[in-house]
Amino acid sequence: MTWKRSFLGWHFIEHSARTTVAAVSAFLVARLFRLPEAYWACITAIIVTQSSLGATLTISGQRLAGTALGAAAGALISSYFGLNTLAFAVGLFLLGLVCSALHLQKSAYRYAGITLAIVLLVPHSSTAGTVAVHRFLEVSIGIAVALVLTAVWPQRYPVA
Repeated sequence: MTWKRSFLGWHFIEHSARTTVAAVSAFLVARLFRLPEAYWACITAIIVTQSSLGATLTISGQRLAGTALGAAAGALISSYFGLNTLAFAVGLFLLGLVCSALHLQKSAYRYAGITLAIVLLVPHSSTAGTVAVHRFLEVSIGIAVALVLTAVWPQRYPVA
């Protein structure tokens, strides 16, 4: 087995380094903006950092669209119905229909649902509207950092 084909080949080392730089950078940028849950920027950067800019753009667009829809729905639902399980259930179902009507991929609906759950079901000290804005900003920072890093440091070898 050659070094390039081994489990810890150069392409895995490079991918690990790029992902780590993206995650830590996104976390630090979110902290710079004093966002209360900066770890979401880090998690997003890990999720969207791919081997190529094209792959990163695809997943980024779906994640951003879903997060925006979920955050907006969470803020809207909480202002009219408060934070409750029934409102979450109805909102989640309706988000699926909205994503379908907008011709978004199922991954966008998944991200919308995750964001809606975080806004409506996780206890916070801030209002749901503030949590929704923070969540969108944290995810946007993670996506932006991952896109910039993937553009300036393209991976030379595909990672399966």
